[in-house]
Amino acid sequence: MGIAGDERTHAPADSSLAELVQRATDQMSRLVRDELRLARAELAAKGRHAGIGVGLLGSGGVIVWYAVAVLLAAAVLGLAEALPAWLAALIVGAAMLLAAGVLALVGRGQLRRAVPPVPEGTVTEVRKDIETVTSATQRRAAR
Repeated sequence: MGIAGDERTHAPADSSLAELVQRATDQMSRLVRDELRLARAELAAKGRHAGIGVGLLGSGGVIVWYAVAVLLAAAVLGLAEALPAWLAALIVGAAMLLAAGVLALVGRGQLRRAVPPVPEGTVTEVRKDIETVTSATQRRAAR
């Protein structure tokens, strides 16, 4: 009985060991090629979806950027009802600078906590372990 897609139809019992090994090698090669073709097609589809997703996220980010600008303009116009327009714009601008400064300070603090990128707690524990092993070895050697 042959394998699907295989023109040879004689039974494996009629085949020599060399023929059986050759058939197994051919089938493995075909299987690997088919699996690689499938993986390539799957990755291409995922890549298309990822590209579309990144484009949509970028478009959403641009729209948010403009929406924030419109909201800031609305804040200026709202304050301009009670104050001169220049003072309203100055107040909104100063509030934005204040918010940016706070975010910058918090970000700098986070960066300081991340630098140097060495797991200090782990290094300390490893040093303690080394000291423990060293002292135990020295005690044994002293006996």
